Amino acid sequence: MTGPIIAAFLTYLLMLAAFKWRHLRRFHMSVMVFIICFDVAMPFYLVATRDWKTRLIDNGDILSFGVWMHFGLIITLYVLYVIQVQTVLKMLRSSKQAVDPEELAATRRDHRSQGIGILLARGLVIVTGAILADPNVSAE
Repeated sequence: MTGPIIAAFLTYLLMLAAFKWRHLRRFHMSVMVFIICFDVAMPFYLVATRDWKTRLIDNGDILSFGVWMHFGLIITLYVLYVIQVQTVLKMLRSSKQAVDPEELAATRRDHRSQGIGILLARGLVIVTGAILADPNVSAE
């Protein structure tokens, strides 16, 4: 396994812990902000440290289903992150003002459902990334 795959897997375990202990709000929010930043930074790291022209263009991997599936899952993950952040902001705003308790409960249910979707999407991103990882690249 390469370094980025191990790092992604470890952050996934941290994400599972944050999901399990969501009642510890400071821990939950800190971990989730860190995970989102990590996931946004990972493509920049990979572009800076890998020879993508050889891999994608010269070897023809750009046309493979696996690469496009991985790319689609990443886009899905980022969209879920945006929706999740919007839901969090709605919850935080509603805690500062008087809001219908039913509406707040519905927002919390949405937030939980989105979190499960993020867990699934991120797990699939990590698995497809591990499958597509170049075995000739040594761990950093």
